[in-house]
Amino acid sequence: MTFAIADKRLFRLGLILCAVIIVADQISKAIMMSVLEQHPYGIPILPVFSLVTAWNKGVSFSMLRNLPPEVLSGFAILVSLGLIYWLTRVENRLIAVGIGCVAGGALGNVIDRFRFGAVFDFLDFFIKTGSGWEWHWPAFNLADSAITVGVILLLIDGLFHRVDRAKTEHS
Repeated sequence: MTFAIADKRLFRLGLILCAVIIVADQISKAIMMSVLEQHPYGIPILPVFSLVTAWNKGVSFSMLRNLPPEVLSGFAILVSLGLIYWLTRVENRLIAVGIGCVAGGALGNVIDRFRFGAVFDFLDFFIKTGSGWEWHWPAFNLADSAITVGVILLLIDGLFHRVDRAKTEHS
């Protein structure tokens, strides 16, 4: 079995983006942990946004929080390895960027699970009404944002670019 990379520039782009996201995520978390240590109740920024300290033992929206962090980390590492393998086959910049975002975000959160047993989240968006009712989006971090952006890019490619390719193949 031979191992070949379809487009070395796109492979390198995806890996560099993955690494940049991991580093930026860890730096942002270290800074926010330090800042929020002095503000245990959070820091209001806008009427709909605060910086908070939140620890997520699960995955998105705290799902699977009862699983050990090693299981969640192992799964995230396997997914990231699968994505990096996919990156060796990529011939499209949008997919390379999407894969780099998802893998970088997943691995950034894996680092938290290994270090702390949970993922540090600090971005809190919410809605307050005059009657005192509040609705909070689950707190998240830069890694989560990168995963979301990456998935959206992969969906855009899957929904629109694949249709374009199918049209040209049938013409």
